[in-house]
Amino acid sequence: MELRHLRYFIAVADAGSLTVAAEQKLHTSQPSLSRQIRDLEREVGVQLMDRGAHGVELTPAGKAFLDHARMALLQAEAAKEAARRAAQPARPIFALGFMSGAEIGLLPEVNRVLRDEFPGIEIRLSSDYSPVLAKALMRRKLDAAFMRREEHMGDLGFRRVRTDPLVFVFPSDHRLASQAAVAPQEVGNETFYLPSKAAPAVRRVVLEYFNRAGIDLKPEHEVHNVVHAISMITSTRAVMMLPAYTKRYLPGSITTRPVKGEVPTLDLIIAYHKANNSPILKLLLSRVGKLAEAPC
Repeated sequence: MELRHLRYFIAVADAGSLTVAAEQKLHTSQPSLSRQIRDLEREVGVQLMDRGAHGVELTPAGKAFLDHARMALLQAEAAKEAARRAAQPARPIFALGFMSGAEIGLLPEVNRVLRDEFPGIEIRLSSDYSPVLAKALMRRKLDAAFMRREEHMGDLGFRRVRTDPLVFVFPSDHRLASQAAVAPQEVGNETFYLPSKAAPAVRRVVLEYFNRAGIDLKPEHEVHNVVHAISMITSTRAVMMLPAYTKRYLPGSITTRPVKGEVPTLDLIIAYHKANNSPILKLLLSRVGKLAEAPC
């Protein structure tokens, strides 16, 4: 069994279609992909997929195989990354990820902490969505990441850095702008946008908050990042909920108001792979209390 068989199987399982997986994900022909899946099933000794007119569905055996296939690919990526790092010069290198926007307040303090103890250190920075950072940690492409607590974090450990409250966001001349705080019931009839599934932690907290308030939220659109949110709020006069630290990015045409009553919150954590024994990581984790004091 080769790693490419696992990649092909996962692509088909995720797409739910041999044709879509072949054309859009793997850039190969559908007959060739079908052959590869049949070869895999022959080697495993059981049928992994049911083919039908409306696509493919995993058999019970296929569902069990899928989880192990994903983990095998992650471990293969981790092995490659470990080999590459072992071949690099002795200069200390630390790969650090930030959920987009979180680095503004934290990076200066992180830089100071690490460079005071390791003057020659090379800090490699990346910024992305929280779920993407979690996958990079699992593959050992990052040493640590400031992100949200995601589901299915597997072999990752974490420590809480701070808790971010959510606020309402809308145009500065909106009728709600005259209020000191806004209750969830007051936005029930407004055009409301949700963060997309690229930011599942924020999305989940917003939906759970409105559910507890007894409001059947019917979001009209989804936004993918703060820039997209600014564009949509400005052009359609919509309302959103975002973490309070995003206020620093907003133009004068958009304002925020705190939540009246129960305030939904999100933890910002520093996550890492539990098998990572880097002394640089240990130092950073020991200073989490100091990092929590950095401005949001």
